[in-house]
Amino acid sequence: MVSTWLKAGVTAVSCGVAFAACSGDLPGSASAHTLGTAAAAAPSVVAPSAAALPDFSSLVEQYGPAVVNVAVVGKAQEIADFPGMAPGDPLNEFFRRFGRPMPRGEMPTPRGEGSGFIVSSDGYVLTNAHVVADAEEVTVKTTDRREYTAKVVGLDERTDVAVLKIDAKNLPTVRIGDASKLKPGEWVIAIGSPFGFENSVTAGIVSATSRSVPGSETSYAQFIQTDVAVNPGNSGGPLFNLQGEVVGINSQIYSRTGGYMGLSFAVPIDVANNVKDQLIKTGRVTRSRIGVSIQDVNAQLADSFGLDRPRGALVGMVEEGAPGDKAGLKAGDVILGVDGVEVDTSSQVPGLIASKKPGSKVQLEVWRDGKPQRITVQPEEIPEDGQRVASSSDKADEASQLGLALRKLTPEEKRQVETQGNLLVEDVDGPAAAAGVRPGDIILGVNGSPVKSIDDLKSAAKKRGGKVVALLIQRDTAQIFVPVRVG
Repeated sequence: MVSTWLKAGVTAVSCGVAFAACSGDLPGSASAHTLGTAAAAAPSVVAPSAAALPDFSSLVEQYGPAVVNVAVVGKAQEIADFPGMAPGDPLNEFFRRFGRPMPRGEMPTPRGEGSGFIVSSDGYVLTNAHVVADAEEVTVKTTDRREYTAKVVGLDERTDVAVLKIDAKNLPTVRIGDASKLKPGEWVIAIGSPFGFENSVTAGIVSATSRSVPGSETSYAQFIQTDVAVNPGNSGGPLFNLQGEVVGINSQIYSRTGGYMGLSFAVPIDVANNVKDQLIKTGRVTRSRIGVSIQDVNAQLADSFGLDRPRGALVGMVEEGAPGDKAGLKAGDVILGVDGVEVDTSSQVPGLIASKKPGSKVQLEVWRDGKPQRITVQPEEIPEDGQRVASSSDKADEASQLGLALRKLTPEEKRQVETQGNLLVEDVDGPAAAAGVRPGDIILGVNGSPVKSIDDLKSAAKKRGGKVVALLIQRDTAQIFVPVRVG
């Protein structure tokens, strides 16, 4: 069976793709990313006595009224004259005249449901962006069965957060908590409308924090992973801690079937609040960048750069003229911290940088030349809105320790491929082939130091004493580090 990342969107009768946590059939909200995963057995622990288990009833009684159902009517889609063609396809006219016509018309109006929660007594509501994307009409229903037509103040697909506004006063509200204080094993509960069953309560524990979701469009959020049951319709609902504080917005699940299978993911509330404040104030979300490409540091790369363990974000490329370049960042630097927040994996860095105000001073802790350094960078605002080939006229020289056949690029070839590198990989075998180096790659550096010649590369490889070297290579338009064991 296929393992699938499912966005908590809309369940629907007519959709061919299952959704994780909202229900309906809105066009454009279906999104599935296949991914294989194996379940790990949990270690045995001593079961607590029944008296030790928490009672959530008072929490639900106090804050449940602030959780709402979000009903959505989408935009009607015109049916094409012929199957497989868009309504505006010019071939429609040809087939309408000379083929067998199909009846024109519109598809049934798409409808969907999700959840949300009231964050201010004057009617601001938080939910998921994919719940209300492409919505023509949004209705918010409270627990006392009142209904309000809601205005979409704004939505942010990068974090899957949306803000709604209803015309009401003295509404019950939730309390906002601190997601950074969550710990694995801590009890949490979700309240939402799975399959339309309004104000359903499910409980579980925090499975992990700062979790990245492969294939997810929400690249600026590190998710809270829980085992709280989340199903279609829960999307956009709150995740509470035992103190009755909202710590996240339930957003996605991992599933092989389209339904809950024990892994659910919530957007941390601090990320959602930042987006909410910007959308209410300006109607848009401003993010920052420093203009570097980064990758994770594995055990081999950590060894090649002299780190005590795999951690941080390895800089593979620094964009010329970007804030990172102006601050002095270099390919081969390892970012270990951003403004005092430790960086364990590279997926943390985009969100940390994006949340900074453009032009503000951000302190980076960087590992360079075997020791830590501090670099001040001023991020800039993110504007919203094939294999390299060279001739083989020169004789290739073997870098036998690494399994590389290399030759120097001519000045004309360097101009054609727009590279600062000098060494082209013509053939590859042995350790380099095992590491994933390919013919056509261009060698730029070794262990953070640029190499201009084959002799430079050989010399750098020998310095590692037979362990691992980190080759900085240019492939197409990207620069990446590849750890290669010295043969």
